[in-house]
Amino acid sequence: MRARRVGWILTLGVLIFSQAVALSQSVNQSGTLLVNGHSGQVPVVQLNGKSYVDVEALARVANGTISFQGEQILLTVPGAVAGTAATAQPAASVGFSKAFVSAGIEMMGTIREWRSALSYTVQNSYPVTPGFMTHYGGVAEASLRQASVAATTDSDKKALQLLTNEYNNMYQSADRFKQARQNLTDIPQDSLDDDALDQQIEACGQALAAMALSGEYEDAASCH
Repeated sequence: MRARRVGWILTLGVLIFSQAVALSQSVNQSGTLLVNGHSGQVPVVQLNGKSYVDVEALARVANGTISFQGEQILLTVPGAVAGTAATAQPAASVGFSKAFVSAGIEMMGTIREWRSALSYTVQNSYPVTPGFMTHYGGVAEASLRQASVAATTDSDKKALQLLTNEYNNMYQSADRFKQARQNLTDIPQDSLDDDALDQQIEACGQALAAMALSGEYEDAASCH
């Protein structure tokens, strides 16, 4: 289908070129045409302020080939489409996308709020109830889903895994206090002061914040 469309376009170009030669206002010139990095001298016809070139000369400059199918002229330029795609793909996969950074910052904000609420609850000997988990965990999970949808680049997807680990660690940290409450286990008010998991969550949050500021992905051991 694409070849047919190109064929009609080229056919139209040939007709215009033929008519241009016959018109008195046309001017024959010779210029340098650059196609996909290849340059060469080709005849140029200017008509009504526009420039037209011979199809065979265009194929020669582009290192392409011409074939004929009825009234269609098919021009094939090897590597033109593939080269464009290969150039564009890395650009789309480098660095963080703006949408992901925004969603990631929002998600980390919910983790900080959850962690702060947990610390306040434990320090004041309040129970960590299922409702507590549903509220804070649900908000954080919804934010994580938004970050997942926004992840498009390679860096986004790598950082998304770290965000997921941070969420899982935070859920584990809060859930153990809920389980302790259900088992009627005494929970000291200073339980989080030197807690290794809580410190890991804090360190991971700092590492993710630094990534958001720099715009570059860097693996963080604290987020594993």
